[in-house]
Amino acid sequence: QVQLVESGGGLVQAGGSLRLSCAASGRTFSSYAMGWFRQAPGKEREFVAAISRNGGSTYYAYFVKGRFTISRDNAKNTMYLQMNSLKPEDTAVYYCAIDRATSTLTSRGYDYDYWGQGTQVTVSS
Repeated sequence: QVQLVESGGGLVQAGGSLRLSCAASGRTFSSYAMGWFRQAPGKEREFVAAISRNGGSTYYAYFVKGRFTISRDNAKNTMYLQMNSLKPEDTAVYYCAIDRATSTLTSRGYDYDYWGQGTQVTVSS
């Protein structure tokens, strides 16, 4: 069983930055690709970014490319999402997730097996 705990959310003004963290339990963290998703009120969950097991490959949703950076530190069992140039439309609950099975980075939520509880990000205009 893998447990994921997100942190780092909060309230920030438009144009500001936040760094989210996702801490994972278990000794097999480095074996899995991981991703970030978000869900705004009244909207469906959407993919944000994914990262390969060793961090060598990344994949971004078009609406965050150039503003957000996904990274991981396998020695610390932690994944990060650096969010810059935040916009009010980035307001959402952000979730991290683990993909144990697929061989390529995926944006499909159903490919991810374990999910964190989420952290709220609110961007004011």
